[in-house]
Amino acid sequence: MERANGSTSSGFLLLGFSDRPQLETPLFVVILMGYVLSCLGNGTIILLSLWDPRLHTPMYCFLSNLSFMDLCLTTCTVPQTLANLKGRDKTITYGGCVTQLLIALGLGGVECVLLSVMAYDRYAAVCRPLHYLIIMHPQLCLHLVLTAWLTGFGSSVLQTALTMTLPLCGRNQVDHFFCEVPVMLKLACADTSIIEAEVFAVSVFFLVVPLSLILVSYGHITKAVLKIKSARGRRKAFGTCGSHLMVVVIFFGTLISMYLQPPSSYSQDVNKSIALFYTLVTPLLNPLIYTLRNKEVKGALRRLVRGTTGSRGS
Repeated sequence: MERANGSTSSGFLLLGFSDRPQLETPLFVVILMGYVLSCLGNGTIILLSLWDPRLHTPMYCFLSNLSFMDLCLTTCTVPQTLANLKGRDKTITYGGCVTQLLIALGLGGVECVLLSVMAYDRYAAVCRPLHYLIIMHPQLCLHLVLTAWLTGFGSSVLQTALTMTLPLCGRNQVDHFFCEVPVMLKLACADTSIIEAEVFAVSVFFLVVPLSLILVSYGHITKAVLKIKSARGRRKAFGTCGSHLMVVVIFFGTLISMYLQPPSSYSQDVNKSIALFYTLVTPLLNPLIYTLRNKEVKGALRRLVRGTTGSRGS
């Protein structure tokens, strides 16, 4: 029991990429640049959604929540990773590990539910355009957003409690760059089969169920778009939905490869690469995909820039 409590008092050693020291400096530069760009991109979407009245719609309400969630996710993991890459001290306290695990799991769950909500929003916009504002009224949007956040973090509290109460027997070296459930389960010296089954069940609920709802929504959207006689109308509809579908493919593809397999079968090198993609690249791609493919966001950005430069000139 003394050895089991040792990890609690001394914290954990995040090994990260220490087995490849030649990669630490290049990774530090790449991750730092990605983090700054991600903060700028997601911060810009949040600012535009709040500032421009034309973006006060359900779609941009959900998109600003997605950007806020991405900001929280990168801030939860990336600064610790940067500190470990350049500093000698690669430890994280027990409380820090619990907090990191709780936030990362919660935000992952929130995004899964939120992306399915956004798919329903696109379904209502394309398939029920005359009733769109009645269906997606502000109160329903608020309830859907709250449901996403409460569901994600409710599940996270349960998974974090089950994972972090396992006896670790003094093994406090985490072969990762942040605290994650599959890696923490590997440190346990007790039978983890029940918790692994629980993690798998939760993963199915948050990955397979929302993805199925998204695919059903886009099946209806595709049929509705193909009935549009105007080629310009079809391009506009596919362009509006294409950005969301691209985010869905990237996000769910990454998480399914991480969580829908037993922890014992993980390759740590592959897992680290996938986790880095999920925590850094995906939050960076989201604002790029939505701004580059969305005329409304680009128009709002131009109006903001013109307004800022005009006020300075006067």
